[in-house]
Amino acid sequence: LAPSLPLQEDFVYHWKAITHYYIETSDDKAPVTDTNIPSHLEQMLDILVQEENERESGETGPCMEYLLHHKILETLYTLGKADCPPGMKQQVLIFYTKLLGRIRQPLLPHINVHRPVQKLIRLCGEVLATPTENEEIQFLCIVCAKLKQDPYLVNFFLENKMKSLASKGVPSVISEDTLKGQDSLSTDTGQSRHPEELSGATGMEQTELEDEPPHQMDHLSTSLDNLSVTSLPEASVVRPNQDYNLVNSLLNLTRSPDGRIAVKACEGLMLLVSLPEPAAAKCLTQSTCLCELLTDRLASLYKALPQSVDPLDIETVEAINWGLDSYSHKEDASAFPGKRALISFLSWFDYCDQLIKEAQKTAAVALAKAVHERFFIGVMEPQLMQTSEMGILTSTALLHRIVRQVTSDVLLQEMVFFILGEQREPETVAEISRHPLRHRLIEHCDHISDEISIMTLRMFEHLLQKPNEHILYNLVLRNLEERNYTECKPLCPEDKDVVENGLIAGAVDLEEDPLFTDISPENTLPNQEWLSSSPPATPDHPKNDGKTEVHKIVNSFLCLVPDDAKSSYHVEGTGYDTYLRDAHRQFRDYCAICLRWEWPGSPKALEKCNLEAAFFEGHFLKVLFDRMGRILDQPYDVNLQVTSVLSRLSLFPHPHIHEYLLDPYVNLAPGCRSLFSVIVRVVGDLMLRIQRIQDFTPKLLLVRKRLLGLEPEGPLIDHITLLEGVIVLEEFCKELAAIAFVKYHASSTP
Repeated sequence: LAPSLPLQEDFVYHWKAITHYYIETSDDKAPVTDTNIPSHLEQMLDILVQEENERESGETGPCMEYLLHHKILETLYTLGKADCPPGMKQQVLIFYTKLLGRIRQPLLPHINVHRPVQKLIRLCGEVLATPTENEEIQFLCIVCAKLKQDPYLVNFFLENKMKSLASKGVPSVISEDTLKGQDSLSTDTGQSRHPEELSGATGMEQTELEDEPPHQMDHLSTSLDNLSVTSLPEASVVRPNQDYNLVNSLLNLTRSPDGRIAVKACEGLMLLVSLPEPAAAKCLTQSTCLCELLTDRLASLYKALPQSVDPLDIETVEAINWGLDSYSHKEDASAFPGKRALISFLSWFDYCDQLIKEAQKTAAVALAKAVHERFFIGVMEPQLMQTSEMGILTSTALLHRIVRQVTSDVLLQEMVFFILGEQREPETVAEISRHPLRHRLIEHCDHISDEISIMTLRMFEHLLQKPNEHILYNLVLRNLEERNYTECKPLCPEDKDVVENGLIAGAVDLEEDPLFTDISPENTLPNQEWLSSSPPATPDHPKNDGKTEVHKIVNSFLCLVPDDAKSSYHVEGTGYDTYLRDAHRQFRDYCAICLRWEWPGSPKALEKCNLEAAFFEGHFLKVLFDRMGRILDQPYDVNLQVTSVLSRLSLFPHPHIHEYLLDPYVNLAPGCRSLFSVIVRVVGDLMLRIQRIQDFTPKLLLVRKRLLGLEPEGPLIDHITLLEGVIVLEEFCKELAAIAFVKYHASSTP
């Protein structure tokens, strides 16, 4: 031990120098920086680090023993709390931070470390914009980092309140006299006079937190001096009986006017929510204001947005990362009114999303439910349900933006329940408005304002791309579950023969059909290439035997629009094959999303289906089919959006969706319509209307060339809406044909 004595002597010398300052100095107004205290503290740290470096790892040296035994951290806490001399609090915070940061051996398990650390935590964030804010956040973050390394330590920082003492019937050794001597209970001055018999009597030296009198009952502290513990009224404890001061102090600092401090505090909270300890997660969501902070700030930032923000700006403002919310209006060439407010809202939403993504499971669920109840329902829903068109447009654009932005599965689930409700049984016309917001949003897809229709359709299109099974099930699948859109007809003998021999009456081989020059062998991808890159069929997803021969289906869609109304083969590069590549890529993406939902590979057997039940396609498909039926009389942009949502739906690898949206040969039950039957009806209407338009074909070609930018804008063409509608219809049929082709090959690939 001899060599280490000088270190210890040195250490004690520096500590005594600090204590002597207080005994000898009468002038306590001089700032601490005018004294030798900072340099003595720095020397003590250096000695502790040197001592640790010279020893075996995990061995405690005499200097560290001295620090722990003489409760130096307790004394420093007291001096820091009194801020005597002025600036001492800052010095104490720096000392604690460096001690925890530079010493490798675990210090926090020691009662004489974590108890004063806990008290110091409570001094942080008390007053905003204090000179010590920077040191406070550094200190809190080092504690968080230590807890991240050893999550079980967090249990030392969950402090029991009075309630636990009262209800446990603590041994009578805690008398009124002991109480008065307990600084932490009454005035919380933090003097190092902790009666050892407190923990000794209860036999819980190491888990003294269980019985350590609380520090958070400041509102009771005055009356406590005159009370014995057991007579404390139960009702005086409002929140659950634990305190998580580390979280409370960080929450206070997230409100700091200094952006860097606020971001650091957010980072600290991110570390704490991810700790796997269930007790900490419970305390976090039940005993702190974390849920309130997240949701209240979301609400106030949302309400601060000007009503007049342009929906296009909401959609196109660059991706937001929560920590980088440093926006300068002056430097921004693309500034618009409300941009600052919009970025603040989106970056805080991003923070909530990331926090929930990182959080321990039960904490994540509680936080997401709080966002659902307090923000989605409390703030967003009234905005989405209003009747002002301007208001509907802005609030739908914001909903669309956060649907696109959300990445946490747990928050996405709550968002989906907010938008669509939790219902999973088939819809009926009578109960169509059971979830009012879902009903209203679907109605908005067919709003008198085209802008609102397009924005709402876009929101649904992005919603359908989210990895959540309930979305598609709630909107579409639950209504197709029983296949009661089909009518079961027994095959007549000739049909049977045709199917068995693989011949289809009247089918044309695509390569030989003069109409389909645009999918001739040289400009389509070779079959092998499609097959090799298609998602493989798994044993659980065998080839669906009920699939109609793919050529027949592709032909059906491509022949839907009559030759007189086609214009694409007059313009190069607009053949059906251009859709194949996109369909193939998108289908592969959808398959990846849907893999874990364990969908069946083939439709439910008809004998197991309840075909007698009345069929209703559901509100969502009803509105889409209604709009599809009016394609010849709607603006071009609306048509593009409606067909885009329908093609997204048809890409899903579910056999019932495939049958209902992509099989032209399904026997529809009386009174039912499918996507194919809706298009057939539109084409019938088109044939009648073409005859009444002079120079139909040249006009159609001109409109197509203008849409493609191959012709300059010229004088207005009459019947422009109809002509544009015909072009969208033709393209949509080609897209559906491509999707059917790709899906067929994906499921038939060995």
